[in-house]
Amino acid sequence: MERQAEWTKLTVRASRDDLDTVTAVMGMLDNGLMIEDYSDFPFETGMYGDLVDESIKNADPTRIAVSIFVAREKNLSEYIAFLHERFSFAGIEWKYECEGLCEEDWAESWKQYYHPIPLGRVTIVPAWQDYRAKDGETVVRMDPGMAFGAGTHETTRLATLLLEETLEGGEKTLDVGTGSGILAITAEKLGASLVRGYDIDPVAVRVAGENAEMNQTKNVFFGVSDLLASVERPDGGYDLCVANIVSDVLLRMAPDLPSFLRPGARLICSGIIEPRLSDLRAGMAAAGFEEEKVISENDWYALRFVLIKGGRT
Repeated sequence: MERQAEWTKLTVRASRDDLDTVTAVMGMLDNGLMIEDYSDFPFETGMYGDLVDESIKNADPTRIAVSIFVAREKNLSEYIAFLHERFSFAGIEWKYECEGLCEEDWAESWKQYYHPIPLGRVTIVPAWQDYRAKDGETVVRMDPGMAFGAGTHETTRLATLLLEETLEGGEKTLDVGTGSGILAITAEKLGASLVRGYDIDPVAVRVAGENAEMNQTKNVFFGVSDLLASVERPDGGYDLCVANIVSDVLLRMAPDLPSFLRPGARLICSGIIEPRLSDLRAGMAAAGFEEEKVISENDWYALRFVLIKGGRT
C-alpha cells in the first residue's frame, strides 16, 4: 500500500483583490507561506520565452494561490474549519486543495492524533474515546466535524483558560463565532446559567447543537448570525462574551457589542496575533472596554476586557 505523505500541502485559491486578507489568515496557521501571484508578470512581452513553465504562462493574473504545509499529525480538519470560519466572516469567496493526502482520508486520519486535552480543570475529550473523569475534573466531549474548535488550536485553548478563570457561576454568556460550540458548552459546564452561541456558518451551528446534545447541556442554545445581526439579547444584557475570531472582525463588531452587555460585563477575545494587539486594544478602548488580562501561546494572544462604559440596562 502506498505510504501517505508526512506533509500535506494546503492551498487556498481566491481573488487577487483578497490577497492581503488571505495571507494574513493563512499566516495565522503557519509562517512559511508559498504565494502564487502573477498579477505583475509580463505575460504579453514574451520576454522569458521557454524559460517559463506552461502553468505560469496560462495562469490567471486575477487569481492568487496561498499554500502552507501541514504536518500529518496536525488536525487538518480543524485547519480547514478555521479558514472557513475566518473567510466567511470576511466575506471572501475561496476554494481549497489538499495535496499529499487522499481527500477521502484526511477528514478521518487526524483522529488518531486527537487525544484528551487537559486545560486547567477542564479536559476536552474526543467523542469516540472512552474516558473516566478524575475528581474535580470537568469533561467536555467534542466531535468538531467540519466546524472549528477541537481544543487542539492555541486560540481555543487560550479562550478556555480565560473562561475557567472568569466564570464564577450564574453568568449569562454570549459566544460569537461559536464554531463547534466548544466554548459555549464549556461555559455551561463551568457554571454559566444561560449560553447562546452564534456562527455565520449553518454547518457549524448544526455541529455545535449535536455536541451540546452529546454533553447533555440544558441551557445552551445556538443560532445562525452574521456577527451580532441576529443575536438575541437577554433582559439586563449578557454578563460575559467570548469571541474566538480574528481581530479585524472583533474590531468591526466592537462599537455595537456594548449594547448587548451589562455594565461591568467581561469580554474574552482570542485569535489575536501580535501585530494586531495594539489595534485591538485601541478599538476596544474606544468602544468602552478596559483591558484586564492578556495571555499567550506560540504567538497567539487572548485578552480579557471589562465594559466600563456604554452598555444598557
